[in-house]
Amino acid sequence: MIRFVIILPIIVVTWLLLVKAISDLKKANIDWTGVATIIGFIALAFWLRHITGMG
Repeated sequence: MIRFVIILPIIVVTWLLLVKAISDLKKANIDWTGVATIIGFIALAFWLRHITGMG
């Protein structure tokens, strides 16, 4: 029961923050091409590290 009392508020707060973040992202004017490029470079770095074992 104690775990339920501790975990439930954490889940609720996380959900509210996620909903707020999504609504803020919808209102914001974001350059999604730049975001996708950054994510692509990060994914490429992890992939190359996995393939070569360096880095």
